[in-house]
Amino acid sequence: MPDDSEVDEFAQLFTRFLERMQRSGGSRPERESLRERLRDHLGVEPEQVPVVASSYPAYDLPNVQRAIEAWFDSYEVLGLAGSNRSHHSLGELLEVAEYARFGIGAVDYQRLQVDVDEEMDCVAFGFYLGMRGADPYVALLRAANPQYGRSSVDLEILAVAKEAGDRFLSALPELIREHNVFRRKVVSFEGHEFGQGVGPFRLHPRPGLARADVVLPEGVLERVEREVVGIAAHRETLLAAGQHLRRGVLLYGPPGTGKTHTIRYLLSQLPDFTVVLLAGTSIHFISQACALARMLQPALVVLEDCDLVAEARDFSLGAENPLLFQVLNEMDGLAQDADVAFLLTTNRADLLEPALMQRPGRVDMAVEVPLPDNDGRARLLRLYGPGLELSDELVDEVVEQTEGTTASFMKELVRRTVLLAAEAAQAPGADHLRAAVADLLSSRDALTRRLLGATTADEHQDTGTTHGEPATPGIAPPGAAPGPARRGGPMPGVYKA
Repeated sequence: MPDDSEVDEFAQLFTRFLERMQRSGGSRPERESLRERLRDHLGVEPEQVPVVASSYPAYDLPNVQRAIEAWFDSYEVLGLAGSNRSHHSLGELLEVAEYARFGIGAVDYQRLQVDVDEEMDCVAFGFYLGMRGADPYVALLRAANPQYGRSSVDLEILAVAKEAGDRFLSALPELIREHNVFRRKVVSFEGHEFGQGVGPFRLHPRPGLARADVVLPEGVLERVEREVVGIAAHRETLLAAGQHLRRGVLLYGPPGTGKTHTIRYLLSQLPDFTVVLLAGTSIHFISQACALARMLQPALVVLEDCDLVAEARDFSLGAENPLLFQVLNEMDGLAQDADVAFLLTTNRADLLEPALMQRPGRVDMAVEVPLPDNDGRARLLRLYGPGLELSDELVDEVVEQTEGTTASFMKELVRRTVLLAAEAAQAPGADHLRAAVADLLSSRDALTRRLLGATTADEHQDTGTTHGEPATPGIAPPGAAPGPARRGGPMPGVYKA
């Protein structure tokens, strides 16, 4: 058995071996001290400097970054190496940096879409060492990470004087508004893949529709334009006269008649407007959408199929609809001078809560977008089929056969004409158009017609539908006279073409 001296000698040799391994090329490289780097920048011990903090919505990461960089006269960005570093606050990082082996490392970035064809590398975890005048700052910026329970963008600031840190935070909201990457963009909200919260925005190209691309009965488009585009054009005159700018327009009618198409045209006419699109489950984000619209006005908030959340309360069997109240409160809560327009669409105007209609500033005007008449179907046929050689006689023939169909039906009719011609390796002609009409009007395509919002006269009689609307006991379709079973009564201020 070895004596004590041999054991001591072995322990000393083993300790030296471990120290040499740590210094060797195979060991973890020595990292620059975070604490020392911050001390050199601030000129004081970083633990002695007050920390001020703030949080921002997850989607605002690129805007917070741009605001920070606009605040500083000069700056550099540092990363931090070491596992589990993102779970510590800035104060904790300074405390544990030495023994937890945190040190200066690479900056973590997150690439986010900021325009249709543009992405931005955003700092997801990094230290800004910046100067504003003679004041040094350290700002730790972290992206949201819902996967690990962090739902907001977090910013922590070290400044030698707390007043300097407060000035920085106070200036950020205006800088975020001024440098916002979403201004004049068309954006839609999406839920985050990990639990609740708004995920990254999706940015969409702004439509480029001309007035001739919109086929509506005479007077309909002019009325909508006056309410949406006209108020924007005369905002100064209206404000000087003490009139509010906020407005709401409801487009209602059967599916496929052109409500969404009309909205796309309006977006084309307002290139300076920020547009927020909400549809389906994204309507849950109405508060965030209105906050963005208020910040980046002039703005449009588009709520597609709003009957999904704004259904009349007397149809909900006594249950309250919190989304309904949210929509109403957001529309009613805008300031008088807020240049924000709400554009709503629905296939079931009769189901909507009357309060949504009756108060100026919520919905000022409801406009029916009806099934196209003979002249409308003829115009749609020529609009969607500019490459087709259509004689007046052929157009009249097709228009007569397609009574009761929608704009979507006419668009599909032209597409199927081109497809039939392609299958025959021929140029589209009258025979292909007639075949397409016969195909879509055949009994085997009845469901297709209903999906396009169109039904034939026989189907109206057989199914009890009107203008393509499903027959529901006790509910009259849009445009029908109110009867005793219709709840809520006729809508005030409704404009019908």
